[in-house]
Amino acid sequence: VWQEKVVFRTFDFFLCCRKIFKHFGRDAIDKTEEQQHARNFGCRTRRKRRTFFLAKSSKPPAFKIDRSQMPRGKRRSTAEMGPSEDDRHSSKRQRNTYQSSQSSRRYSKVDDAFSQKRCIAWFREYTTPDDPDTLGPEGMEKFCEDVGVEPENVAMLVLAYKMGAKNMGFFTQSEWLKGLTDLQCDTAGKVQCKLDYLRNLLNESNTFKVIYRYAYDFARDKDQRSMDIETAKAMLQLLLGKHWPLYAQFAQFLEQSKYKVINKDQWCNILEFSRTISNDLNNYDVDGAWPVMLDEFVEWLRLVRTQATIS
Repeated sequence: VWQEKVVFRTFDFFLCCRKIFKHFGRDAIDKTEEQQHARNFGCRTRRKRRTFFLAKSSKPPAFKIDRSQMPRGKRRSTAEMGPSEDDRHSSKRQRNTYQSSQSSRRYSKVDDAFSQKRCIAWFREYTTPDDPDTLGPEGMEKFCEDVGVEPENVAMLVLAYKMGAKNMGFFTQSEWLKGLTDLQCDTAGKVQCKLDYLRNLLNESNTFKVIYRYAYDFARDKDQRSMDIETAKAMLQLLLGKHWPLYAQFAQFLEQSKYKVINKDQWCNILEFSRTISNDLNNYDVDGAWPVMLDEFVEWLRLVRTQATIS
């Protein structure tokens, strides 16, 4: 009986072990491996193995950090910390403003640059479909209105000289491009900015002389070799009216004289006379190489002054 009990208990033990192995599966194997690992460290007895496993499985207590006891670093100054949020936004706005101003300057420079295409398109505004390559009197009047000067203004004469225009009241496309390319003007506003420059060219003696001689061929009728007296008086008024004190007397002389035209030699000598002869005519040499017209003018003016003194 006693032996049977031992057999049954042994059999029950193995059944229990089998159930445990099936129930826990890998955990039982892991535990066996841990026991073997404990034996390798010299834990031969159950007590030592139990102590080994408890020490291995136990967790160390959580370590609490007392921040109040920690050393504090030196606080950085505002300069070391860099710009604040507002400063960064302000500097960003400044950069954007600078970039926009730079881009606007680039665009303005592009707009200010002379464009031959734009210059020709501007020229077409003053021409007619019948003659698109010539700016005529009607177009000239409109051009002067856009520029803001009268057609009789001396600046228009200097502009025609810059263009090399051959006929008064007319500009060809080639003449237009020649003059305005030299002036770097392709809009009415740019020409307006150049008006003072054109007038100031007459202040230089040699340039004035060149323009004065150019005016004769520019204003005279191309079918005639001489300039008619009315056109001559208008051009002399334009060029010498403000600079020659004797111009008013000379204009009166022409009114009462028999002259109907002025040739180029007379035209050029009038300028030399205005520059070299004094207002009292004392330095005028009758035997000099002056045209007869000027001899007659001096004689007439002296007579007028004598009569004025007597009266």
